[in-house]
Amino acid sequence: MRLVLQHPVLLIPILLLVLVEIVWRRRNARGYDRGGALASLGVALGQAVFRPLGAVVIGIVLLAAEPIALFHFPSDAALTWIAGFFAVDFVYYWFHRFSHTVRWLWATHAVHHSAAQYVLPSAVRLGWTELFSLGWLFYVALVLIGFPPLMIGVLLGANLLYQFPLHTEMVGRLGPLEAIFNTPSHHRAHHASEAAFLDCNFGGVLIVWDRLFGTFRAEPDGRALRYGLVHALDSHNPLRIAGHEWLRLFAALRTARGLGAKLRIALGRP
Repeated sequence: MRLVLQHPVLLIPILLLVLVEIVWRRRNARGYDRGGALASLGVALGQAVFRPLGAVVIGIVLLAAEPIALFHFPSDAALTWIAGFFAVDFVYYWFHRFSHTVRWLWATHAVHHSAAQYVLPSAVRLGWTELFSLGWLFYVALVLIGFPPLMIGVLLGANLLYQFPLHTEMVGRLGPLEAIFNTPSHHRAHHASEAAFLDCNFGGVLIVWDRLFGTFRAEPDGRALRYGLVHALDSHNPLRIAGHEWLRLFAALRTARGLGAKLRIALGRP
């Protein structure tokens, strides 16, 4: 959403896609949760306020790490950009995987999975506390290896933009592309709240990391999936959507006795 607000030309095709999806869902008797879609937009507006503030701090850290990098890959070399694409997507896979398996990170990422209906606006339902949850530290490693911070930012932005049209039921299987790329079918399985599909398909642009590391699940044939959180969040209030998992986490931390118990909760599985 921040990228869209900075480059309004992207807003036109995105709005057109949303309108097409609304028409498609109604023609196929799937319904459209307007309240949920508006809640996603409300969360996105809040993110447009909070995330740039965090981006300043994260940018300062990345720039500070650059002088102590092991190498300094040239930003004007095509090979650096190609390697950077794979490196960013690989690191995104692990950041995304840990965001599902470490509760401290999940407290921010749970926001994205809180929509009960799988539609395009749910793509911009993103947490406000990215800076606080520290998932961005994964990308510091790329700077320390030698990739320029600006390159990482551009490639990560493109990675996230690629994922926007994945959040729809309009598109079915895509044949041979399914073997390499993250697709709407793969991402639907990722967003499912059913036990068989929890913690799968973490890739950004590529699905090959999931196939390599055993986290791939294929979307089932012939039936729709159930989306949202395992513990459903019945609210369209952006403030509650953005903060509900942090409230659950801090409530658990308050009841835990001793630092070790608190760390096991914060760093354990959601």
